[in-house]
Amino acid sequence: MGPNRKVDVPVYDLSLIRGIWEVRVKKQRHRQKKEQERMEKSALARIDQQWQYRIYCKTMKTKELNQLHHYLERSMLTDIQPYMGCMDQNTEVQQQDQMVQQDENHADKKNLTFQLEGERWMDFPRELQWMTYLQEWHIQRTRIRQLPDFLALFTQLTVLEIPKNFITELPPEIGKLTELRRLNVSYNRLSRVPPELGECEKLERLDLAGNHNLFGLPFEVRTQVFRPSNLLLTSHWRLQQTQRFYLQLSSLKQLVHLDISENRFVSIPICALRMTSLQLLDLSNNHLTDLPQDMDRLEELTTLYVHKNNLSYLPLCLSNISTLKMIVVSGNELTCVPTKLCNDPEIKFIRLYDNPSSEKKRMEKEEKKRKEKEKRRWTEQKEEVKDSSEKEFMEAYISTLKDRDTVPFSTTKVSISCLL
Repeated sequence: MGPNRKVDVPVYDLSLIRGIWEVRVKKQRHRQKKEQERMEKSALARIDQQWQYRIYCKTMKTKELNQLHHYLERSMLTDIQPYMGCMDQNTEVQQQDQMVQQDENHADKKNLTFQLEGERWMDFPRELQWMTYLQEWHIQRTRIRQLPDFLALFTQLTVLEIPKNFITELPPEIGKLTELRRLNVSYNRLSRVPPELGECEKLERLDLAGNHNLFGLPFEVRTQVFRPSNLLLTSHWRLQQTQRFYLQLSSLKQLVHLDISENRFVSIPICALRMTSLQLLDLSNNHLTDLPQDMDRLEELTTLYVHKNNLSYLPLCLSNISTLKMIVVSGNELTCVPTKLCNDPEIKFIRLYDNPSSEKKRMEKEEKKRKEKEKRRWTEQKEEVKDSSEKEFMEAYISTLKDRDTVPFSTTKVSISCLL
């Protein structure tokens, strides 16, 4: 190789390659989404469910199968013949087909609900997994700790009311309930809310009150790293493309009611300020110290509950919300309130004077003053007693000095001892 020979070095525009792979990743995600929708709409899931039901019935005893049939009859699956040990296989298959056909017929009916109540329940009944046509669950005052694994099968569910149980977490599968309109998980034991809940974009009412370990709502970024092996830049370089996508509750654009009272929130969740259709926001009985200055993002807010917090002022931006009709701020330590909120006749501004926190603070201050006054009085009395005793001692001592010339020394000492 000559000294003047030029060497061609390949130069690549990484931004161009990055743009190409971003387009490819977007197309791949679109194809995956289409494939998932096709699988959900296909009959494979229903066929698999039917066969799983048949296999499940095969493993049951006659008495257990009769109980299952009676349970399904009470759940509007009528005309189901009980399973008998003497029936042949063809008859059994026909009855199972009739059962499945009735399940499909009842799936078109509206307002089909499932109710469960009582402390004797510690888990969901196994038979519930075959009732995917249900649209409402009402479960309360049980000892159930977690939702079932087959929750994702109930794609027609619109109402999920599960208050006053022992539920510790919501599974990520809850994001599959795309038709969900109302979710009530109040007075349970939640410590977090899964970001997959943001996929329930039709949700209109969310109640998370009374979960005392809950202190935040998801607002996070998750990342995925793609390392394509067919694109080799050099012997030491490979393209590494990072895709970021957001999973958060701010995608709940149809939510009009959000109740997160009686929790451990120290500030309003960021995702709550992105819920543009929100009409009622309940933040009462938390640990809020201030409200954000951009609360006027909630342009349709009509009711705001912030009582029993540690607020010292209300932001001026609240007066910019034209739809606001009611504010409850009792139980705080407010020192600054926008004048428009107090004087606007269209706003019910509730600020009761029996403020528990202020009353408690005033009582503590009065008690402290009383104790200081008593202590000062006791100190003064003690000083007075001390001064008087010293004065009496000095007077007695001086009087004894006058008699020292006539009284023996020993007698003088005894008299002084007695006076002491």
